[in-house]
Amino acid sequence: MNAPTRMSTGQAREAGRAPLADLADPAFWRLPRPERLAAFAALREHGEPVRFTPRSGPHPAFHALVRHADVKTASRRPRVFASAPGATTPEPARWAKAVFGNSMVNLDGPEHAGLRSTISRSFTPRLLAAAEENVAATARRLVDEVVAERPEDFMRSAAARLPFEVICDLMGIPVRHRVAIGARIDDASRYVGVRRRGRARLRVPGRGLRSLARMQLVMAGLARERRARPQEDLVSALVRADVDGRSLSTRELGAFFSLLLVAGVETTRNALAHGLCLLTAHPEQRALLEADFERYADGAVDEIVRHSTPIIQFRRTVVAECELGGRLFVPGEKVMLLYASANRDASVFADPDVFDITRSPNPHLGYGGGGPHHCLGAHLARLEMKALFRELLGRPVPVRAAGAPELVDSNFDNRVRSLPLSYGRSHPNEPV
Repeated sequence: MNAPTRMSTGQAREAGRAPLADLADPAFWRLPRPERLAAFAALREHGEPVRFTPRSGPHPAFHALVRHADVKTASRRPRVFASAPGATTPEPARWAKAVFGNSMVNLDGPEHAGLRSTISRSFTPRLLAAAEENVAATARRLVDEVVAERPEDFMRSAAARLPFEVICDLMGIPVRHRVAIGARIDDASRYVGVRRRGRARLRVPGRGLRSLARMQLVMAGLARERRARPQEDLVSALVRADVDGRSLSTRELGAFFSLLLVAGVETTRNALAHGLCLLTAHPEQRALLEADFERYADGAVDEIVRHSTPIIQFRRTVVAECELGGRLFVPGEKVMLLYASANRDASVFADPDVFDITRSPNPHLGYGGGGPHHCLGAHLARLEMKALFRELLGRPVPVRAAGAPELVDSNFDNRVRSLPLSYGRSHPNEPV
C-alpha cells in the first residue's frame, strides 16, 4: 500500500478543501490553539494517517495518528508500537540513558512491566491514605493563602505549589532540598515545545540534562539516607523494593524520581490552570459544580482533562508490520499519538468543542490511551484537582481567572506560563 501524500495548496483548492497543516513545521505549533485544533479536525477527516517530514534537523519523519480509535489501538499494542528507543523527540541519547537511567516512558516489555509493578506495589494502601489526607490539607492551606494574600498569578501560587508539595511530601523530600529541586524541575521542563518570544525554535525534552543531573544527585543522597534509616515515605519503599529479585539501581531510582517530579508537577499544574479558565469562561458549568460538588466533581475533572489535554502527544516506533487507520505500517516507522486530537474526535464525543462537566461517558485519552503506559499518577492528579477546586469553589470570596492564560506554544504539552486572577467580582461572561 502506498503512503498517502499531502496535497499542494493548488491541489487542495481544486479538491474544494484547505491544504493540510504541516505538523513537522515548528511554525505550526506557534499558531493559536483554536487553529491547531481545527487542523487536527481536518486531519481526522482526511482518512489515512498522514506522513510528515521535518525540513531540517535530526528529527525523523512520522505519521500522525489523530483519531481516537487509532490512538487507543496503538497505545494498547506495545508489541507493535514500541516506546523504545524514545517516546519523546529527540530520542534520549545512549550516553544519557547510561548516566541518568532510562525513563519508564521509554521502556517496553518485561523491563517496563517489572519496574512499573515494583513502583505500583510501593504505593501501599497506608501510603495512599496518608497522601489523600495530605492532599486535602495542602489544598486547604494554599487556598487560605490565596484568599488572604490575593496573588496576581495562579501559576505561581496554588496551581504550581499543590502538586509540587504533595509529591515532595509523598516522597519524603526534606524541606531543605525543596527550593533547589523546584528550580531544577522548572529548568528540566523549560525546553519542551516551541518558544514564541525571541528566536522561534523547537524546544524538546532533554535540554535540561544539567538540571536533571543535579536533581538526581540530591535524590541519590536521599536514597542512601533512607536505606540506612527508612521512614513512611515513597523513597523508603522504593529503596527497599526489588525487581525480579534485585534492588533498584541508583540510576533506576533517579530516572523514576525525575519522571515523577517533572511529569507529576508539570501536567497537574497545567490542568489546574486550564480548569480554572474553563470554569470562569463557562459560569453555568461552575454554578452546577458549586451547587453539588460531590456529584459533579469526577465529571468536571475528566472534562477538564479532555478539553485541555495537558500532554499533547507521545511518539512510538513501529516494530512489527501492521495495518492501522487504513494504512500499512512497517518496522522502523515513527508515529505520533496525538491525544489532543483524539480528545476532540466527533465520532466519540458529541459536540467535542463544548465544555460539559456532565458529559457521560467520557472516554478521554488525557492519561494515555490505556495499555502498559497508562499514566501511573492519574489517581493522584485527580485527587489534587478535586481537592483544589473543592476549596476554590467553596469560599465566600470567588476566585476566578481574570483573563486568558499566557501559554507556552508547545508540540509536547499544553503548558501555561501564567494566569491572572480576580477576586470577588463577576466574570464578564457570567449572567447577572
